Amino acid sequence: MSVHFDERSGVVPCKTTWGSWYQTMEEVFIEVNVPHGTSAREVRCHLGSRDIELHVRGQEVFKGKLFGTTVSDEATWTLEDKCLIRIILMKTNREAGNCWSSLLEGEYCANAWVQDQMQRKLTLERFQRENPGFDFSGAEISGNFAGGGPDFSSLQK
Repeated sequence: MSVHFDERSGVVPCKTTWGSWYQTMEEVFIEVNVPHGTSAREVRCHLGSRDIELHVRGQEVFKGKLFGTTVSDEATWTLEDKCLIRIILMKTNREAGNCWSSLLEGEYCANAWVQDQMQRKLTLERFQRENPGFDFSGAEISGNFAGGGPDFSSLQK
């Protein structure tokens, strides 16, 4: 369901020197620009539940402890058009309040505006899941959206 929501609403990327990363409630997506003509044999990628490491052509792109935990068995990486590596990590905590503020602990942090936009998007994604008959992809949100937004679970239906 996240894919369809993202197709309609767009993504909120956090730009880095090597590319960008963005997230949904369920996943973290990493896009790494690599030299044109790069082959899969020149890529070394380790995707753990708490750590990640990427080397291209013998050079370290990034290495460190992830901001949150992931399901390592469901992590994947692909090399597209010999110039872009896409990494998909599945979050273990898939709540709207679990908005990563950085990719790695202390590195590749989202600035305040990007972090705010990421949290708004995750809150709208949560609303979309809770109300599948409505389309929140073009909605704006203000007020209490931090931490996944207000909790309506105690309200009677």
